[in-house]
Amino acid sequence: MSERTLPSPRPAPEDSAERAGTRPGLALAVLLTCQLMIVLDITVMNVALPHIRADLGFSTTGLSWVMNAYTLAFGGMLLLGGRAGDLFGRRRLFIGGIAVFTVASFVGGTADTPALLIAARIAQGLGSAAAGPSTLALITTTFTEPQRRMRALALFGGVSSAGFAIGLILGGLLTELFSWRSVLFINVPFGIAIAVLARRILAEPERRPSRLDLPGAVTASAGVASLVYGFIRAGDEGWSDPGSQILLVAGALLLAAFVTIEARTRHPLLPLRLFADRNRATGYAMFFLGPMSAMSTFFFLTQYLQDVREFSSLATGFAFVPLAAVLFTMTRLAPRLLPRFGPRPLAVAGTTSLALALAWLTRLTPDSAYLPGMFGPMVLMGLGMGLAFAPMNIVIMSSVPADDAGAAGGALQTLQQTGGALGLAVLVTVYGTTTQDAAADGRSGADVLVDGMTSVFTAAVGIAAIAFLVALTFRRRERT
Repeated sequence: MSERTLPSPRPAPEDSAERAGTRPGLALAVLLTCQLMIVLDITVMNVALPHIRADLGFSTTGLSWVMNAYTLAFGGMLLLGGRAGDLFGRRRLFIGGIAVFTVASFVGGTADTPALLIAARIAQGLGSAAAGPSTLALITTTFTEPQRRMRALALFGGVSSAGFAIGLILGGLLTELFSWRSVLFINVPFGIAIAVLARRILAEPERRPSRLDLPGAVTASAGVASLVYGFIRAGDEGWSDPGSQILLVAGALLLAAFVTIEARTRHPLLPLRLFADRNRATGYAMFFLGPMSAMSTFFFLTQYLQDVREFSSLATGFAFVPLAAVLFTMTRLAPRLLPRFGPRPLAVAGTTSLALALAWLTRLTPDSAYLPGMFGPMVLMGLGMGLAFAPMNIVIMSSVPADDAGAAGGALQTLQQTGGALGLAVLVTVYGTTTQDAAADGRSGADVLVDGMTSVFTAAVGIAAIAFLVALTFRRRERT
């Protein structure tokens, strides 16, 4: 059978709904804290990577799997998590996902081998995939009044965007003061608190009987995994490697099969009607391209600061303060700017700023000073991400029917995480190819590293340029 029939849902307890209705502010605080914790774990490990490599004996290429294991499991299972929340109960899946994430964080903090750490990161990703879509869906069902929902979604977007940079700052602080293990242990008390409070203050939205699209889940997850692994293998073995070519072709075919399945099944994992609206479809595309160009560069910026400029973990974290500050400021302005100008001017200005920031980073040398060589791009990148990508939560979720809220949130976060994972895989491939050529030419040390990183930023400029072209497809003067 291609789909599994689910039992008829039971109505949500009335006292739970009443409690949630009287404390929406506390409910929002719990949901945003969960989202911040999930997003932090995408980047909080970046600053700790050199310490993890030295402690557990990772290879340089294998080290990227500390990041990819999480983002791949997270992105690959988000669609399933989103639809499962709609069917089984969003609050139930939210709490279960947080529980898995919390236990996996503890296990990762105690890991003494690379394999155990990567396994824990995979489990973290699975827990995040269960909790993440329900977080966004619960916001849309808790806040039904349009203005309050817009403000809540803007805060969600701000936390999601700024969380990437905050993760670098927090990771540097914890690694410097304690050890790399503390960046995982910090999740444990917060995860326990979120799970306990969620049972008391979050209402369980009404569920509807439906079916679970397992073929769609398998093809989507396997397709994304094949593409990411194919790009990473190509970085190690070269583009002529047959294994890399097979993985890339298989990934493309599996994703094509996924789209075919979703178009034909009665209960799709990803309803294609979500992309029927032009602005919503463009918003989804922006969420895919943004992490590909911007978020993935964090991996290389931290390596540059620590390996080339010899910054400490703490100094590396605080180097990203300008980016986080500007980004969070811009996301707070999104609810005011979006109704006035519409998404097109914001996205065009944001992608332009992002492309300029990445182009500036291509000028880095082994001796570049933080001012202005890093500070300027940080400010421009924060401005660009805040304008181009943070408002997309509102554009997408404000027009989605309540029945599709989980699927829409899952699709949004899937594209975001998949974009980040694919972007990192592609840029790691670019980095590996460039450094191999530079080493073959007789260059060594910091020069080889910087050559690889500047080639990465050059490739990221190309991705940002594509995002700029996509931004032009928004309808003019759209009022949200």
